Amino acid sequence: MLSFSADADMHFGLGKEASEKEISAWNIDVRPDGSGLPSTEGGNAIQGKNLYQQHCQFCHGLAGQGGAYDQLVGRLENDSFPFAEHHPPVNTIGNYWPWATTLFDYIRRAMPYTRPGSLSDDEVYSLTAYILYENKIIPEDMMLTAHNLPTIEMPSQRRFVPDNRTETQALR
Repeated sequence: MLSFSADADMHFGLGKEASEKEISAWNIDVRPDGSGLPSTEGGNAIQGKNLYQQHCQFCHGLAGQGGAYDQLVGRLENDSFPFAEHHPPVNTIGNYWPWATTLFDYIRRAMPYTRPGSLSDDEVYSLTAYILYENKIIPEDMMLTAHNLPTIEMPSQRRFVPDNRTETQALR
């Protein structure tokens, strides 16, 4: 019978130690406070519209109104929050997403669906800007950058409470 312990120095002869270059290629997370955002020229909704039509419209419909996959655009009157209704509204970027920075992170990592991670950072800024513009959160000509993206307050941000417990406190 094999016995494993956390202290065992076991090697199975599989894989190799990751290089700094390999680690940095995967270490692309962007936090709600904006840490991790790339410092590039950025992009705006005008640039993002064409990119959206090329890469996103097939799944998310014309101007984010919904298609084969989720609707991205939609705000509720007065940014209300109909929590316990029998027919709640569809969650969209405009009525549910808490941080603009994590929208950037999600698009960068997971989109487009057929080629995730294939967009340049400036293209991701432009797509983020287009989706925020369509949700009436930013003006069409606003250039999104690492400097101003964290300052955008999303309509539903106040409904989310960060978990400020340390990892050990959360596990208790």
